[in-house]
Amino acid sequence: MFEWSQTHAQIRTMIRGFIEAEIKPNLEELEHGDTPPYEVLRKFASTFGLEDMAKERFDSQIAKARAREAGETIEKKELDPESAMNMAAMRLLPIIELCRYSPGMVTALGVSMGLTANAIMARGTIAQKERWALDLMTLEKIGAWAITEPGSGSDAFGSMAATARRDGEGYVLNGQKTFITNGPYADTIVFICKLDEGNPPAERKVLSFVLEGMHPGVTRSKPLRKMGLHSSPTGELFFEDVRVGKDQLLGETEEAGGGRSGAKETFTDERTAVAAMALGIVERCLELSVDYARTRVQFGKPIGEFQLVQLKLAKMEVARQNIQNLVFQQIEMAGAGKTMSLAAASACKLYSAQAAMECALEAVQLFGGNGYMAEFAVEQLCRDAKVLQIYGGTDEIQITHIARDLLRV
Repeated sequence: MFEWSQTHAQIRTMIRGFIEAEIKPNLEELEHGDTPPYEVLRKFASTFGLEDMAKERFDSQIAKARAREAGETIEKKELDPESAMNMAAMRLLPIIELCRYSPGMVTALGVSMGLTANAIMARGTIAQKERWALDLMTLEKIGAWAITEPGSGSDAFGSMAATARRDGEGYVLNGQKTFITNGPYADTIVFICKLDEGNPPAERKVLSFVLEGMHPGVTRSKPLRKMGLHSSPTGELFFEDVRVGKDQLLGETEEAGGGRSGAKETFTDERTAVAAMALGIVERCLELSVDYARTRVQFGKPIGEFQLVQLKLAKMEVARQNIQNLVFQQIEMAGAGKTMSLAAASACKLYSAQAAMECALEAVQLFGGNGYMAEFAVEQLCRDAKVLQIYGGTDEIQITHIARDLLRV
């Protein structure tokens, strides 16, 4: 795959039309006001059939799960390559297009419909999936995936302090989570913690629980102020002697390592999506910079005629092509029935995040003083791009995962 198909281009045009009509005019309020993004995201999901696609996928997975539970032989039906590629493109195109204007909205959308729902669909029982997942997949409810803590960022498991203690037939949860996307408004929370059996923290099992946002003992903070992604509400979650039943333990089993492997699968999904986010940011930065270089006159001629400005534009275009190829690779892999490994996803994220940040900084520099002003879009895109090097694992963590995979015997 070396270019978007005609179908993909038509979908992209429709998505851009929606963004121009529904998001761009309200961007100031979404980015700098106190308006949560969920209503416009629900309208977006409804307009482009994301709800229907989610329901169809959910029904199919539940039917297969019931068949397996009944001991029936399930005929594995593979999508034809073209259909699989179209589905992958439909997942990535909204991310790319939304990130041209508001990467924060992608984060809010992805954590709810993606990370939180996927965690339940991947490891939950049929009853748990029916109870929580579908509402998340359709954006009927908003989800939060709570793993990061004040003392555990990159060392998410080693420094994890949140605990679960057995209490009769259920559990008592305690802990604090921070930097949680959708935290202030979450209806459903996947809470990741360690089972405290009186043993040393390093030896404890990692478990995941699903809770309602208004569950007794759960406190949600107001949105935190941060450098970028202003349209994505981020907050803290506090759990004080929260009593839950075994039916809220994801998978209803304490199988050792289940929480760890589930989190790693989630990280892989999150990291591959960063390429699409980065592509949207880079495309928009390049588009704005080319237009500015053509129209901004200094020393009697357009600044695009100066070689140093041309160098900036050329580097942005190289980055755009490289990131787009990573996106195309994901679509091609979907057509072949394959997905990226954790190490490959880490490499994808590392390059894309760094390239997006570099391009955004170059765009600000090209705009000069104007680029430093909030009224020019490159200022926001630069602030938003930085988080791609931090969340889902910092650049340094990506390097570690890539190197370990290369050095593994």
